[in-house]
This record gives sequence, C-alpha cells and structure tokens, in this order.
Amino acid sequence: MIFDYETYKLIWWAFVGVLLIGFALTDGFDFGVGMLLPFAGRNDGERRVLINAIGPTWEGNQTWFITAGGATFAAWPLVYATAFSGFYVALMVLLFSLFLRPVGFDYRGKLADPRWRSAWDWGLFVGGLVPPLIFGVAFGNLLLGVPFRYDESMRVAYHGGFFDLLNPFGLAAGLVSVLMLLMHGAAFAQVKTEGEIAARARRIGIGAALGTALLFTAAGFWAARLPGMRIVAMPDPNGAFTPLAKTVTVAAGAWMDNYARWPATMALPALGIGAALLAALCMRLRRPRLAFGASALAVAAIILTAGAALFPFILPSSLDPRSSLTVWDAVSSKRTLGLMFWMVLLFLPIIVVYTAWVYRVMRGKVTLDYIRENNHTSY
Repeated sequence: MIFDYETYKLIWWAFVGVLLIGFALTDGFDFGVGMLLPFAGRNDGERRVLINAIGPTWEGNQTWFITAGGATFAAWPLVYATAFSGFYVALMVLLFSLFLRPVGFDYRGKLADPRWRSAWDWGLFVGGLVPPLIFGVAFGNLLLGVPFRYDESMRVAYHGGFFDLLNPFGLAAGLVSVLMLLMHGAAFAQVKTEGEIAARARRIGIGAALGTALLFTAAGFWAARLPGMRIVAMPDPNGAFTPLAKTVTVAAGAWMDNYARWPATMALPALGIGAALLAALCMRLRRPRLAFGASALAVAAIILTAGAALFPFILPSSLDPRSSLTVWDAVSSKRTLGLMFWMVLLFLPIIVVYTAWVYRVMRGKVTLDYIRENNHTSY
C-alpha cells in the first residue's frame, strides 16, 4: 500500500465523484435527448433522427451509472446499504423508468403503427425525465438530511417515506437537474442533427440553459440558509471507526463552511452559472460544439458545487447528526481501498480511451436521408 488510510479515503471520494460526473456527462445527454424527443421531432422521421443520434452509444454511457453503483458498494458499504434501504421506493421508480429505455429503443421500430411508435416515444420521454428528477431530488435531500439513525449495535433505522422526499427544496434541486440535462441533451442534438430538428433543439436548449443558471443561483442562496452540519470531534481519520464515534453539530449556513475555508472553491458555482450562460450564448450564435462543451462544463461544475458543500459528509442524518455517514467513517478497509485503487488505475483509462474511440467512430450528423436509406438497420 503506497498511501495511508486517510489518503485512500480521499482518493475514493474523488473516484466516486469522477464516476458520477462521467455518468452525468455521457448518459446525461441521452436523458436530455429523450426529454426532447416529443418536442424537437414533429414526425416519425424526425424522431428517428433523434433516437439514432444516441442509439449506438446509450448502452455504453449507462455503464458509468452501473460502475458508480458498484464503486459505492465496494468503497462505501454503509452508504450503499443505508441509501438503498431508505430510498427504496425512489430507486424502484428510477429503475422502472430506466427499463423504458432499452425496451423503447428496441421495440419502437417493430411496428409501423403511429400509435405504437408514439407510445414508445413518450416512454422514452419518461425514461429521460424521471431519472434526472430523482437524482436531483436525492441531492437536494442530502442537504436537508436523510431521516435515519444507527443504534449502538450499528443497526440502521429509516423513519421517512417516499413522499417526504418531495419537499420544496428537493423538488427545486430536481428541477435544476432536469433543466441541466435538458440543456446538455439539446446541445448534443444540435451537434448530431441539422435543419428544423437542430433549430427546435436550439430554442429549447437556450431556455433550458437560462433556466439552469437562474434556478441554480436561487437554489444556492436557498442552500446557504439551510441548517448544515459540522464535525466538531472525531478519532484520527487515518484509522477505522464507526459513525457514532464522532460529534456533529447543526448550524444555519454550515454547508457554506468549505467555501469559507477554501475560497478557491467559490469558482465552482460561478463556473456552473457562467458555463450555462455561455452554452445559451453559443446556441444562440449557432456554435453547437462550443455549446456542448460549455454545457458539459456547467454539468460538471454544478455537481462539484454540491460535492464541495457536503464534504466530508456523504449521507447526512436529520434524525441523529452523529449517525451521518462521511468520507472518514463509511468506507471499506484500507486493504480493500488499496486493491481497488490499482484496479481503477488500470481499467479507468482503458474505459475512457475506448469511449473516446467509439465517439470518434460514430461522429458525424444523423440526417433524414440517412434514416430513409437505412430504414431496416437504424432505430
């Protein structure tokens, strides 16, 4: 092992963050195009153009989500167990909405009946809308705290329900997530399509980008007024200890502590707002590749803003702040983190290079002429 335990804990916090951002950047524009589908495509041919823009790569993009889930299970087993128990209904809704995507892609073209295809178009819309909404609501509720506690035997009890998650701040965070990925999907659609389809995507994308900047700003001021958590005492972070070994206090505005401690982190929310506005400007100027780059930057900055505010908390508890799970006490053993560290160093570059190669091979626009000429091989 080349690092101490504390360093491995920090490295795995960064690794999980990279996986979540990778998922948002790649599968995020798939979700966005799904949300665009009934509106940017006015007929079957135009909708098939949009579907074929993401059809060859969406499955590969979704593996980022699966990998992030696996990394959470391996690196943060307490987070995995507590979150999947407490958010069980929300996760089931998420999974069933995701089920609509592979079935929609594979079965939409099996029948030429307009009603059949329209039904699957709306299924793909739901599969694009619901996951970003649930992810955003989940992030919002992390800042509010999740109603769980551990007893002295480290048995977890969850005291909330699905509808408790649908509070005003959680829904606002969910709307930020939806608009953010709609912006990202609209930018990608402009890169991959042309004509009226790209024009409609541009109009929707400009509105989504401006909405993202505005609502993200409002949510930031809202979060600054929320009660946050501070660790005031805990064992040596280079050792292993249970969540109940630390002391946590709750104070208004505590989620802004890290921004005061490390002023450079203030660049993250500023970058999120500025990049969203830049994406809107590039769309307006018909510079789709620049718009896509700016939207990707905005997505990454917004996620990092939430991560920076929460650090070192991963799953805060609203019932018993001491039970909150953090980077320091929710992790696997040092040996486990060390072995997985080397696996990540080996496989993550391969995945990134392969993904880049796939997108290079699949580069270029999808047109109506292509759809007509490849009627039996395209989606």
